[in-house]
Amino acid sequence: MDPVVEVVALLLGFISWVMVGIALPNRYWKTSTVDGNVITTSTIYENLWMSCATDSTGVHNCREFPSLLALNGYIQASRALMITSIVLGTFGLLAAMIGVQCSKAGGENLVLKGRIAGTAGVLFILQGVCTMVAVSWYAFNITQEFFDPFYPGIRYEIGEGLYIGWCSAVLALAGGAVLTCSCKLGTQEKYPMPYQARGTVYSAGAPTRSVAASTYGRNAYV
Repeated sequence: MDPVVEVVALLLGFISWVMVGIALPNRYWKTSTVDGNVITTSTIYENLWMSCATDSTGVHNCREFPSLLALNGYIQASRALMITSIVLGTFGLLAAMIGVQCSKAGGENLVLKGRIAGTAGVLFILQGVCTMVAVSWYAFNITQEFFDPFYPGIRYEIGEGLYIGWCSAVLALAGGAVLTCSCKLGTQEKYPMPYQARGTVYSAGAPTRSVAASTYGRNAYV
């Protein structure tokens, strides 16, 4: 594979890893909607860690969720998936920097470097899958509560943190797919074997005999 393509895939993986780090602490995973409200005096927004409110004067008040066990199951799962995504992306970056062809860290064995790059691609794909599942699951619960006519609580809309997470997942999947294709599972090139025909090996240095001598006996020339 072209080394330039591998470098581009490495950059995609790096950008996706950075975006995961931005999306995780982002406060705007969901924001309270103004749909159906004539006068809005405050806006409430939440993420995986805290709930915040801001009034018309611009004053912000935030409080962290008091108990992990008291949270909804999808919030706990999204936390775990996002943290796992960052860990997978970190190991993927380290493997990709060793496995790309333009790097001198892995030596000159292209087969080994290709396998390391392929492993990095798998880690990036897993990072993208974890991020995609986390943000999509969170967004599904937001839309489910929003369109439920019997939901008694505050209705929320999708915040910017989820969009950052989706972009990160797409970039990680793209970069991981490219790096996975660079994995070289083949063995080293073998030298061509000498030509064989009917169990006999013919080489340039072997003595030759005429067809007549090999076909007829010695008495045929008397």
